[in-house]
Order: sequence, then C-alpha cells, then structure tokens
Amino acid sequence: MLDMDALRERFGGRNRWRSIAALALLAIVCVSVYWWGWIRWKPPPSIFDTPVDDVLGYLALDDFNKLPLDERMRFLMDLATRFRDMDSSDSATMAGFFAGLTGPVRQQLTQNVRVLARDILAQGASGYFSAANKGEYIDKWVVDWMKMGEKLATGKERERSDKERIEGIRRQAKRNDTRFGEGTTPALTEDNALDFVSFWQKEVEVTASPKQQGQIARFLDDVRKRYSDAF
Repeated sequence: MLDMDALRERFGGRNRWRSIAALALLAIVCVSVYWWGWIRWKPPPSIFDTPVDDVLGYLALDDFNKLPLDERMRFLMDLATRFRDMDSSDSATMAGFFAGLTGPVRQQLTQNVRVLARDILAQGASGYFSAANKGEYIDKWVVDWMKMGEKLATGKERERSDKERIEGIRRQAKRNDTRFGEGTTPALTEDNALDFVSFWQKEVEVTASPKQQGQIARFLDDVRKRYSDAF
C-alpha cells in the first residue's frame, strides 16, 4: 500500500526547497539590479567643490543622462555660474579638456546633448496634446526655455516682457528667409527661435523612439505655425 504521509513529506519537502531556491534567485536578481542601477551609477559631482575637469567629465558620462531633466538643467545652470566666475587656471583647464575630447568620449558628450534636447522637446510635446489652450501653451513653453537660455548664457534674463518676446518671434518669422549654416547651432533668441527648434528636431531624431519622433514633429510643426501663420 502507498504510504500517503511519506509521499506528502517527500514531495512537500521538494516544494519547500524549490520555493526557497526561487526566493534566493529572486533576491539575487533584485540585488543585481540594485547594484547595476544605483550603486554602480555615479551621481553628479558638486559643481563648486570639484576640480573643473571632473565636473566637465561628468557631462561626457552616460550617467548624466540618467538624471531627471530638471536635475540636468540645474547641473548646467550651476556649471554656467561657475564658469562665468572661473579664474585663469580653471579657464585653461576647461580649454584643455575640450581640446582633448576625441573618440568615444566626444561621441558620448554629443549623444548626451542630443538626449537632453530630446527630453526637453518630448516633455514639451507630452503636455501640449492635453493642453486646453494650445496657443497659450506654446507661448509659455517657448518663453520659458528662452529665459532659461538667457540665464545659461549671461546669468540673468533680459528685461523684456513675455508679450514682447512673442511679438519679437512673430516679427522675425515674417521676414526671416535665411537658414542656419551647416554645423551651426542657432541661438535660442527671438531672431533664431524657429531655426533653433528646427535644428534640434533634426538632431534628436537619432535618439528618439518612433512614438517620440511623431509627437515631437507634430508639436514643433504647430510651434512654427503659431509664429509663422495666424494660428
């Protein structure tokens, strides 16, 4: 006769060991993911307490891309502040750093800039399609990033109202028949705002998913229409 108690003990024991093994495997996977995603990830250095070449070097790491968009922009704002106030030795170090950028490091830095632009445009597009007043949304988005560009370049915003900025973009759009040159990055100013978004649309296509490409293209088409037509 079959001993049912013995069978239950035998197979129940196997199941327990299988459960323990599965839990152990799950724990190993979780620890591995944590190590690769967080422990191995290098956080940004302190902008004002770190050698300038180490700060610049962080811009050329893929770790920079893992920061949320607002943290990347804050990093760049602090970086611009330090560089405006840097001494001659830091200036020489910075010049040497950029002069020595070659190969994979240069490629990664270029990729990081593209990813940053993609994320800026993708964020703008994601809010656009759910906006109640799309025209007002575009105006605010363009003006906000124009102000950000001014602060990055000079440390402060120009003394112009939002309305004056928008009117300046519209005037320039009506008379602007020029195009930016090959390899030239247009400045984010009233005179170049539409060229700027066109330039970056081309740059980010290589980093964006098909869905992001579609959303960004539709968004930027409407941005151009907003200032080129009576949209």
